[in-house]
Amino acid sequence: MSNNSLQEIVLAAPRGFCAGVDRAIDIVDRALEKFGAPVYVRHEIVHNTFVVADLKNRGAIFIEDLADVPAGATLVFSAHGVPKAVEEEAARRGFTVFDATCPLVTKVHVEVAKLHKEGFEFIMIGHKGHPEVEGTMGQLLDGIYLVEDVADVAHVSPKQTERLAVVTQTTLSVDDAALITEAVVARFPNIRKPKMQDICYATQNRQDAVKVLSNEVELVIVVGSPTSSNSNRLRDVAQRSGAQSYMVDNADELKEEWFEGVTRVGLTAGASAPDILVQQVIARMRALGAVSVRTLDGVEETIKFPLPKGLK
Repeated sequence: MSNNSLQEIVLAAPRGFCAGVDRAIDIVDRALEKFGAPVYVRHEIVHNTFVVADLKNRGAIFIEDLADVPAGATLVFSAHGVPKAVEEEAARRGFTVFDATCPLVTKVHVEVAKLHKEGFEFIMIGHKGHPEVEGTMGQLLDGIYLVEDVADVAHVSPKQTERLAVVTQTTLSVDDAALITEAVVARFPNIRKPKMQDICYATQNRQDAVKVLSNEVELVIVVGSPTSSNSNRLRDVAQRSGAQSYMVDNADELKEEWFEGVTRVGLTAGASAPDILVQQVIARMRALGAVSVRTLDGVEETIKFPLPKGLK
């Protein structure tokens, strides 16, 4: 059965892979080529079911605990970054390590280490339990306090307020982070903010593109996995912008009833979702009756991050 009202698919730009994800997947690919299977990866390399399954098929073994990595193995740290203790344990156990931490996350880690030496404590804005948050907070033994929302700001109690700095997870909602930062600054007026916001260019660009997209369509489909923070935020942004929005891991999750009475549907993808999944969603929507596809104008991303030494 096709949906006769569905006419047009409108694609957000930019969407899908960012430079940090490209680099992380490339690191696992090249480690497999160079050292052969298995290559151990701490945590999902990026939060995408398809990508992880594909790498598993080729000999990547995903683990959470370094105790599961045998002596002499090749180990890759995921794009989200790891706590200091994990780096130290990997070095102690003599693994061949390739760090696929996104350079924009590493930048936050470096800033935290530098300011910590100057006596700063930190308020981190982020989602509890997310591996990036665990990695950033794990740069220090203490003196870094997590706030997830505006309400948390009232309850945070640093040991001192003279030297406080704020850092954020790189994949938050830009608007939410601004609100929470405002609350943090209201409570701690002297707090030091990052020179450039910690939220990464790709998160910002994809959210901006979804705001534009949401004005043109009745429904927005976000391709992304449930664990992907930046994909979840794209769905939130679309809904706040007034469009009905659903997130799907792949084309099989699309439901026909979502498209009833919809003439224009918007489509985007999180930074860890490969384009093949977007193409499959387009094909499924065409089967439901969509006749045309157009892409909105958007920021062109040209950022590329170099690979670690030993893999170039």
